[in-house]
Amino acid sequence: MLLGVWADQAGVFLAWLCAITTVVFAVPITFFPLRWARLMRWRIPADTQLTVYFGRCLGLFILILEGLMARAAWSGEGRVWVFEQLVAVFACMVALHVYGALRREQPWTETAEIGVYSVCLVLTLACFPLPA
Repeated sequence: MLLGVWADQAGVFLAWLCAITTVVFAVPITFFPLRWARLMRWRIPADTQLTVYFGRCLGLFILILEGLMARAAWSGEGRVWVFEQLVAVFACMVALHVYGALRREQPWTETAEIGVYSVCLVLTLACFPLPA
């Protein structure tokens, strides 16, 4: 049984996940969406206003989740809810990236993220705080 096998490490897991994803995803996507997209090997369209807007929207959504993760990591408040959200996010990101890979609509870097999100999903399930 994988669910909650490392539940006692839930706060530590959230703290590390929050720190890493803030630096790697949230801040770059929010403030430098086109640079981040180029780094990930996306082709940039001539008209970038909509792309930048959507990138910033996504980045801010990630930053909101980062804040909730940080609060849950340090105080324990909302910890189960945050883990439920992370399971949903990681499962959906695996599905989204598999879909993009099957349709050949994304650069190889995005296809490689299937493994990253799968590992994050497994770790999230393993650290899931089970009710007492």
